[in-house]
Amino acid sequence: GVKMEGRACASGVLQLARNNILAPVLFTSKQERKMITSKIKGLNDKFGISGCLKFEKTKGDFISVKIKNTFAEAEISLHGAHVMSFIPHGNRDVLWISKHSYYEDAKPIRGGIPVCWPWFGAHPKEQTLPSHGFVRLFDWEVEGTFILDNGATQVRLGISGGEKYEKFWNYPFSLGIIVTVSEKLEVELIATNAGTRTFSCTAALHSYFNIKSISDVFVEGLDGCEYISTVGGLNKQGIQKGNIHFNSEFDNIYLNTTSDCLIHDPGFKRKIRVSKSGSRTTVVWNPWIAKSAKMPDFGDDEYKRMLCVEAVNTSNDTINIAPGKSHSLKTAIKTENL
Repeated sequence: GVKMEGRACASGVLQLARNNILAPVLFTSKQERKMITSKIKGLNDKFGISGCLKFEKTKGDFISVKIKNTFAEAEISLHGAHVMSFIPHGNRDVLWISKHSYYEDAKPIRGGIPVCWPWFGAHPKEQTLPSHGFVRLFDWEVEGTFILDNGATQVRLGISGGEKYEKFWNYPFSLGIIVTVSEKLEVELIATNAGTRTFSCTAALHSYFNIKSISDVFVEGLDGCEYISTVGGLNKQGIQKGNIHFNSEFDNIYLNTTSDCLIHDPGFKRKIRVSKSGSRTTVVWNPWIAKSAKMPDFGDDEYKRMLCVEAVNTSNDTINIAPGKSHSLKTAIKTENL
């Protein structure tokens, strides 16, 4: 349930959010960026929650939601509806961000939890279109901020189809993301078909995790799963045997799995539990040495301190959404002591 908290939590705002009738707040030109101070003030006046949630200017003149509650601290960039940070009290950041990331319009942020939609990876037909879709390249609107009955903080952001996006995706759509911060981090992506034609899409909550050393971590939870390894573009099929360890480039799509994954990180003395729903594919990725060197927004040795374990819809888990219908893709992330 939602506990009402000032103007930000008025039931009217929640109703507007559900009906997707708030106009998108998109900051894209340099001229608009100059108005950032007044925009931040407007957001704080309407959606800020005293002592818990505020909007701030961050790198690249992006605007972030900063959360600090009894459970954790978190940051969400309005650029891409991108979760940047999740720090349970007494712990270190669970998410990883590259020191070389761009913070520029029309470019994705490298790290955190990028939203990949309406395609995962390269576009299946048009190679000139951006990898992992387009919604991570634009600013999303704020639809509501809430304190839930259990003390969790919730932020709802949205983006919906218009002329601006037609060159990427020629279907009317509405996307919402719900980020809930408590002792765990929950991120739910809700895709709605706002048109009259059924469309197919793939998607991911492309979570980058902060680890001590890639050589020491291992991933539990995918033993016995069929996978496709895309390293080198070979699409080699196999069956996972035991836990996943890392000593070279790794990029596997695990099929027909809804299982939790556990990242065992002895260096940071913790496990990270990654749960999901609305997904039957899990991607595990580390670029290793050669691929890291080719990525301009990724440090040459940063592969040692990150690992992606992702809730995905791709391959045989492509989603068809009929007119007026929605699909929910959700991940939940929680640390446990080793």
